[in-house]
Amino acid sequence: MIKTLSNLFKQDKERFVVPRGVQDVIPVTAIYDDGIFQVGRDKFSKTFKFSDINYAIASKEDKTSMFLGYSELLNALDTGSTTKLTINNKRLNRQDFEQKILLPRQDDYLDGYRAEYNAMLMDKVTDSSNSVVQERYITLSVHRKSIEEARTFFDRVTADVTTRLSQLDAHSEELDAVERLRVLHDFYRTGEETEYHLDLRDLMRKGHSFKDSICPDSLEFKKDYFVMGDKFGRVLFLKEYASYIKDSMISELTALNRTMMLSIDVIPVPTDEAVREMQNRLLGVETNVTNWQRRQNSNNNFSAVVPYDLEQQRKETREMLDDLTTRDQRMMFAVLTLVHTADTKEQLDADTDTILTVARKHLCQFSTLKYQQMDGLNTALPIGHRKINALRTLTTESLAVLMPFRVQEIMDEGGIYCGENAISHNLIMCNKAKLMNPNSFLLGVPGSGKSFSAKMLIVFLALATGDDILICDPEREYGSLIEAMGGEVIRIAAGSRDHINAM
Repeated sequence: MIKTLSNLFKQDKERFVVPRGVQDVIPVTAIYDDGIFQVGRDKFSKTFKFSDINYAIASKEDKTSMFLGYSELLNALDTGSTTKLTINNKRLNRQDFEQKILLPRQDDYLDGYRAEYNAMLMDKVTDSSNSVVQERYITLSVHRKSIEEARTFFDRVTADVTTRLSQLDAHSEELDAVERLRVLHDFYRTGEETEYHLDLRDLMRKGHSFKDSICPDSLEFKKDYFVMGDKFGRVLFLKEYASYIKDSMISELTALNRTMMLSIDVIPVPTDEAVREMQNRLLGVETNVTNWQRRQNSNNNFSAVVPYDLEQQRKETREMLDDLTTRDQRMMFAVLTLVHTADTKEQLDADTDTILTVARKHLCQFSTLKYQQMDGLNTALPIGHRKINALRTLTTESLAVLMPFRVQEIMDEGGIYCGENAISHNLIMCNKAKLMNPNSFLLGVPGSGKSFSAKMLIVFLALATGDDILICDPEREYGSLIEAMGGEVIRIAAGSRDHINAM
């Protein structure tokens, strides 16, 4: 076994203790204000949240550039730590959406229109196709003797990870303790997102555990599924990889309209150690080929062809060695776990079949963890814990194919409705006041709805802001709209154009 992997298994090995309560299932032993969690005896983790980028709709050249940039991020991972990439599908909370997005009453003659606008948004967001939003996290874990040593390590690594993500146009931010606990709370207590209120100083003053505020009411683990409160869940892992995987597999797996988390645990191996390992394996394959040929020669079979399996082993080992020495590739161990939940056991089984079907379409095979649902759950969550050792040896390019990016979402607080995302079908809520340049223009063929879109934006802006709106109307098609909303229209002749000052 590779020395890095052997040392990691020894460090992660802990004595198993039967959990006496729901709180004992959560493997976090201590938390710190800056977002560092202590997991187990001497393992510390820190989580970064990063935004999505428009990978699915990019051109072939742009996709290649993004792929290479993501490969550089993977190559830059520190060999003394482990990394977990997590995609979190969380259901959009109706109450939270109402507070952030819907237009409040202003007690004027436009409140009726605002109520109609809000009803339209609620009908769209409660549709099954656009009621799930995705969040992405990177969790770094490292074994250190003290929190001070762990902080020193994370301070050094944070700048590198942030820089690599910014080169991909992905905005990243560090999560503090309260925000990291919110991620766990929203998963453990789906539907109670707005009830999360955590004050660490108040908990310390009262002597309460932080686990009491985030853990589910009950947690029961069965052979191949678990019951969490009134929800049913199951943890799967990627058992068999295809020789060729398309970069759309991860996005298709996470496209299911359910609460789920998909995590990829990455263990980078130092290049010199990886090269030494591959040289030893190549030597072993060549020895097997030589021994086979010697046996054939002893039987006077001097024209025998080397068997296909031995020739294939020799070819793949040489390609792997060339990747490590000449193509700037690194050897990495990875395991992919996925946890999904449903309201009923029947729905859970149907969702599992859907996920298995998607994987089989890409010639991969998922498998259900048997009697390891608790370890699988803690591995899939962005805690920094890994108890599933179904590791697969991959190169940087092979791992980068498991692309976590899909499409960028725009859902600004205080924004107005601008349509639906063509890929994810989520709402586009844009607050133009937050943009560097709030100006815009509409392009389209005749009859595609440019004028209607402009009128819709004018109405939504008028309902949201109530500010004065100046309209240049050469075709005299906006005056009736403003008058219908109760605005005042003032026409001033200016050459061939009329100006309408409304609202």
